[in-house]
Amino acid sequence: MNIDNVVAAIVTGGASGLGLATARKLAAEGAKVAIFDMNEEAGRRAAEEIGGIFVSVNVADDASVDAGLAAAQERHGVARILVNCAGVAPAVKTVGKDNVPHALDVFARTISVNLVGTFNMISKFAARLAAADEIDGERGVIVNTASVAAYDGQIGQAAYSASKGGVVGMTLPIARDLAQHKIRVMTIAPGIFLTPMLEAFPQSVQDALGAMVPHPARLGKPAEYAQLVEAIIRNPMLNGEVIRLDGAIRMAPR
Repeated sequence: MNIDNVVAAIVTGGASGLGLATARKLAAEGAKVAIFDMNEEAGRRAAEEIGGIFVSVNVADDASVDAGLAAAQERHGVARILVNCAGVAPAVKTVGKDNVPHALDVFARTISVNLVGTFNMISKFAARLAAADEIDGERGVIVNTASVAAYDGQIGQAAYSASKGGVVGMTLPIARDLAQHKIRVMTIAPGIFLTPMLEAFPQSVQDALGAMVPHPARLGKPAEYAQLVEAIIRNPMLNGEVIRLDGAIRMAPR
């Protein structure tokens, strides 16, 4: 699918990190971008920067997603591209200090945002797109964000790994579900990327994390994630697959 000024796109978690880099990339290629995020200040700032719009959306809430999609469609028309970057990443051991069990609400919230929220966006987005006309033999593209933690979960990542493993696992069946509507579904599983969370770490810690990557031996750049999103959108044979974007890293237990 070509990305130009007739294509509308939605990026969840688009106020920062991988989502912001993706929103910038799509806007630079001519798409009309709607940023869905819960950080209003950063979201509005990002939308102004790229000439898009910001909508405050909680991806795990039915009414919030419905309202967000309606607002985006009113401004830009039916969106053809959805990139799911919204997520949370708690670090909690199954059994912590003093034999305290993992808080169930933390586990449930992680699944709710990362997995249920991703599916919620997909199903509601695709339902609207299914009624649209085809463009060059397809209607649109969905790109989800998993993580190498889906395969190599570290100590303290039980909830996060479970949520991202779910995203990996549902990629193919959803692609098969949506094939009749000519909507492609792909997932990217990033390794260690220089997101706002890692930017807060001392440079020595960033360097140590980057050295864990075989090649290139550095942290990934959000723009490199966005570059892969663009490649997926443009290549009509990419469907139903998960791509590890990680410099060949395999995460150690800690």
